[in-house]
Amino acid sequence: METFDVVIIGAGAAGLFCAGRAGQAGQRVLLLDHSPKVAEKIRISGGGRANFTNREVTPANFLSDNPRFCRSALARFTPGDFLALVQRHGIAFHEKHKGQLFCDRSAEDLVTMLLRECEAGGVVRRQPCAVKAIRQRSGFELDTEAGPVQTPRLVIATGGLPVPKIGASDFGLRIAQQFGHSIIAPRPALVPLTFDPQQWAPFAALSGVALPVGISTGTGKARTHFLEDLLFTHRGLSGPAVLQISSFWRAGQSLQIDLAPGVDLGARLLAAKQTSRRQLGNEFSALLPARLADAWLLGAGLDAQRPMPDCKDKDLQAVAQRARAWDVSPTGDEGWKKAEVMAGGVDTRELSSQTLESKRVPGLHFIGEVVDVTGWLGGYNFQWAWASAAACADALAAAASATSTSHTD
Repeated sequence: METFDVVIIGAGAAGLFCAGRAGQAGQRVLLLDHSPKVAEKIRISGGGRANFTNREVTPANFLSDNPRFCRSALARFTPGDFLALVQRHGIAFHEKHKGQLFCDRSAEDLVTMLLRECEAGGVVRRQPCAVKAIRQRSGFELDTEAGPVQTPRLVIATGGLPVPKIGASDFGLRIAQQFGHSIIAPRPALVPLTFDPQQWAPFAALSGVALPVGISTGTGKARTHFLEDLLFTHRGLSGPAVLQISSFWRAGQSLQIDLAPGVDLGARLLAAKQTSRRQLGNEFSALLPARLADAWLLGAGLDAQRPMPDCKDKDLQAVAQRARAWDVSPTGDEGWKKAEVMAGGVDTRELSSQTLESKRVPGLHFIGEVVDVTGWLGGYNFQWAWASAAACADALAAAASATSTSHTD
């Protein structure tokens, strides 16, 4: 039976980074993945350019049942630390907005960097190589498609459930449960929201219309608000605004959407009534995208061709108020096939925030998306992958050093 210092299951962002870092710290690492290609989620992210981190990462950009858990790892491996690695490999990058960093050329550059880091650490990489069973016996014994393997340290970096067509599965969650861990119920996050087809019929024709909005959900301290772009689809709403709010929205809640943030639509329409002889539709289309403005007036029962001076003040104020506080109730979301990440996962109360090691099973670690830590849209989830992987890899090296020292004493 082959023996390794560390076995990591899952060759995505977190698994690759942890493997390379642990290998370069002197560990003999085996990295396994059931898919023939590694890091497919990196390749498809950010429109193929990978929004690989965010300059402005704080713990407030993450949600979890145990919100303080992510602080330690994020503080010890920062966006600046990952940027230094990117620059050392000569990868050109750029900032879009709100701190979001992307590769200039291709996400493939990032995958190549991670593979080179693994090579530098002497990592043994096998894929496709599924793990058929795991037993706890003098550490861990794994039955793999390439034969049995033994290790004192096992890292689960298998990701979440989104995008099953690229190999996503619940393997990591099942392993966590096998070893007695609690799971925070997984659900799609950063995902488009859908509506009852009959309710959505007046808006389905607006598919493709995009505009900046303010979007909110929840009440009291749980109320969350974003200023981002909204996109209408045939089945509902998408775009950064909706992807962001989807992580916080719960079934049965409504969304409040301001279609013209920072603009007093009522005042603008009333002023136009005094100075313009144009039609209502023309004036409203100057404030909102034309197709949306037409649909909005139709829904309010107002004649878009009515000259502004002939419009009633109360009608102008009512249509403006509805656009500033549009209340809609999604009936669901587009599910795992369209979700960018998984919310929920392994309960972090049962993990060490310093090492990502199980408090139930010594030597068992969980990193990345399989853990109940979910970032906002904008590079935050990749930063959690890097930070949790670094914390785990450093802990693996420290544990090996401590063991070696105790054996020589």
